[in-house]
Amino acid sequence: MTIHVALAGAGAFGIKHLDAMKNIADVKVVSVVGRDLAKTKEVAEKYGIAHVATDLADSLRLKTLDAVILATPTQMHAAQSMACLEAGKHVQVEIPLCDKLADGQAVVALQKRSGKVAMCGHTRRFNPSHQWVRKRIVAGEFNIQQMDVQTYFFRRTNMNALGQPRSWTDHLLWHHAAHTVDLFAYQARSPVVKANAVQGPIHPVLGIAMDMSIQLKAANDAICTLSLSFNNEGPLGTFFRYIGDTGTYIARYDDLFNGKDEKIDVSKVDVSTNGIELQDREFFAAIREGREPNASVAQVLPCYEVLHQLEQQLR
Repeated sequence: MTIHVALAGAGAFGIKHLDAMKNIADVKVVSVVGRDLAKTKEVAEKYGIAHVATDLADSLRLKTLDAVILATPTQMHAAQSMACLEAGKHVQVEIPLCDKLADGQAVVALQKRSGKVAMCGHTRRFNPSHQWVRKRIVAGEFNIQQMDVQTYFFRRTNMNALGQPRSWTDHLLWHHAAHTVDLFAYQARSPVVKANAVQGPIHPVLGIAMDMSIQLKAANDAICTLSLSFNNEGPLGTFFRYIGDTGTYIARYDDLFNGKDEKIDVSKVDVSTNGIELQDREFFAAIREGREPNASVAQVLPCYEVLHQLEQQLR
């Protein structure tokens, strides 16, 4: 059975999903949704997608549609996820699930009522680097004492990953911290029980903090220190240092190194070395098998509960 998919959001991350889906058997992208019709048509032509729309509702009316991947602005995620579930479609929404806890709770409640697969793009769970560490943790060969994480970008203006102007404002807490808060609890295999945050000045135009520091503690006493910045002129991205009882590991997206910066081969960890592709494979496998996916909206909700607590602190 071929799963027919719509992609909403034809920007930098939407393209990554289109490239990933080319490698997955029995998946066909039948519709693409974008804010700019001309740019969206260009993407559709490049990837051989028949249906183009500027409104998600148009795609949801397609009779053959089974599932939707949302790579749209953060502020639209929860409402669009609910629209997909209400239309009887499976949905994978890019991180973050929401930027208000109540919205995330509403998505989880609707998923339970609908019985459809609803998953959030917490890619770090799927990166081969983090999967390699996870396998050691599950086997009882490695336990986290501390995670030290740096999330650094140079984004003093509203630009996306391709260096193009954005129609929306990104957020250190509700987007970028979500990756680490979820991954820390997932890898520690223990819920976050204590969280603290401080932030730098609010940007006069963007209206967000450009620098932030977060401390986390899990119920099993593992700790995490997370530094985030949109002001960083240097190596960009997120770098995870796992400090454990039997070793130290540094994850840089899909690549992994030991504490001496020697590269670890993660090519045999999974069927691909591309975290986005592995994330999408899990989504479609869960649909086919009628099961809850890894990074289901219910599984990641505790992360957003922590982000909500931190937001209350920062206010």
